[in-house]
Amino acid sequence: MEIIQSVILGVIQGLAEFLPISSSGHLILIPRIFSWQDQGLAFDVALHWGTLIAVLLYFWKDWKKIINESYLLKSIKRKILSIKQNSDDKFRNTQYLKKDLLFIIIIATIPGVAAGLLLNNYAETIFRNPVIIAISLFVGALLLFYSDKIGAKKTGLANLTLKMGIVIGLFQALAIIPGVSRSGITITIALLFGMKRMDSARFSFLLSTPIILGAGIKEFPNLLESDLNINIFVGVLVSAISGYLAIKYMLKYLENKNYNIFVGYRILLSILILFFLLF
Repeated sequence: MEIIQSVILGVIQGLAEFLPISSSGHLILIPRIFSWQDQGLAFDVALHWGTLIAVLLYFWKDWKKIINESYLLKSIKRKILSIKQNSDDKFRNTQYLKKDLLFIIIIATIPGVAAGLLLNNYAETIFRNPVIIAISLFVGALLLFYSDKIGAKKTGLANLTLKMGIVIGLFQALAIIPGVSRSGITITIALLFGMKRMDSARFSFLLSTPIILGAGIKEFPNLLESDLNINIFVGVLVSAISGYLAIKYMLKYLENKNYNIFVGYRILLSILILFFLLF
């Protein structure tokens, strides 16, 4: 790999991880377009660590608040300290737990983790087909357009329920298919639940944290066994910077804009992929 290749792939990973356009699909397509040699698993893992740095840096205050206000962690602390509770307290804690954002994120992450473990071989082989990527991009675009069109856009993160989180998490598992886009599908379902555009994106980004962390930890031994050269460090740095900027400016963009620009991009890209495959 050359430095310019690391920079381009780092930018693509950082932007496409958080914009609803599919990072995995782009990381498969771009090397094919430029006839680059496969960058290797270790490099892909490194790029994900870059986007993890980005989301943690941007949302560190949010995560601090989520952890401090978590009823789940408070309940665990009570059990560790052997603090007795009466039946009323237990009932209230159960009700609070259903609205505990940390608990919701943990539960919503489980389907994605299961899909990653069960379908990883398919993700590395069959699912990398450009036709599948094109179809996923196109169908995902239509779903995003529809949800953005009909969604009530009245619900905020404070109104997120465990049921909503579970359903969003189940659909997040579809992101194992390149072209679907993890952020795209979670934002789509959040919009269908009536969430505001900014809050749908914000929850999607928060939900990405444990998934990216888990994937990074799982493949970390491969990264250590590889040749940790300058290209990998450049890729991590660039993906972290571009990822941070993608989060920042997408949230700013959604203050008064819709998702149509991403819908149009997905449709155009899917048509171009099929065109080049056919001709």
